[in-house]
Amino acid sequence: MAGNYWNSSQYQQWLLDKQEVIVNRSENLGMGLSHTDIDKLHLFMANFIRALGKQLNMHQQVIATATMFFKRFYLRNPFSSVDPRLMSAASVLLAAKVEECGAIRTNKLNAAVAHVVKAKPFSDVFRSEKSFASSVFVECEFFLLEMMDCCLVVFHPYRPLMQYVSDMGQEDRLPLAWRIVNDSYRCDVSFHYPPYVIALAALHIACVVHGQDCRQWFSELAVDFQQITDVTRDIMEMYRLWESFDALRDIPSVLQKLRDRRSGKTSRSTPSASGHDDSKRLGIETL
Repeated sequence: MAGNYWNSSQYQQWLLDKQEVIVNRSENLGMGLSHTDIDKLHLFMANFIRALGKQLNMHQQVIATATMFFKRFYLRNPFSSVDPRLMSAASVLLAAKVEECGAIRTNKLNAAVAHVVKAKPFSDVFRSEKSFASSVFVECEFFLLEMMDCCLVVFHPYRPLMQYVSDMGQEDRLPLAWRIVNDSYRCDVSFHYPPYVIALAALHIACVVHGQDCRQWFSELAVDFQQITDVTRDIMEMYRLWESFDALRDIPSVLQKLRDRRSGKTSRSTPSASGHDDSKRLGIETL
């Protein structure tokens, strides 16, 4: 287990430039999904993971780690491979263990998924209130572990954010900056920039919103301010997308493309150590 970010698998394997992310998503793009479709689906499922985490009384770091696991899986696998609801649940299941919050009983997890699916806006989008077998959560968790090569430590911007706020002496900026960090998981900045840069960008946005001139403080930092500007731009683009986002309008058409993908024209079975088709066990037939 890496003791710092620069020695971690997150830095060595999961810090990617934007072109690498596009290449990794080529299979999703090949299904007829646009970049905007992918962004909207990730935004929607990040909201789903948050709702699921809140239903299970998980703290924010578990939710953030689960969101990262979910995004990593679908970076390397098509959305048609596993029902996103199931992968969301498996990501929360694994994240709770990684963040040492204790194991979640699979029956409790299944009940939480069923509760969230029945709540708006998710009930307006998912046409099925499918119940998963408990064993499927564990199986999906193993797929997730295998895909990430058991590289489970995730460094988040929260700790550096608290350090920067303390150094700035502006503790009243922390609540807004913290919420901005939470929202940053709805876009891809965690793939492209180290956590401390995201923390600085969130603090910068918070200062601007509060009308605080923080240029002197930022000028004294030994950081690349262009990176902070780039993260700020990406987060603001996410907010603009979120503002215009309508789940009932935007998501059903994306899910229909995934159903068409599974219908048999260009179908692909979920990877399995046994070599068998796992699609029915992983519950991807009724999104």
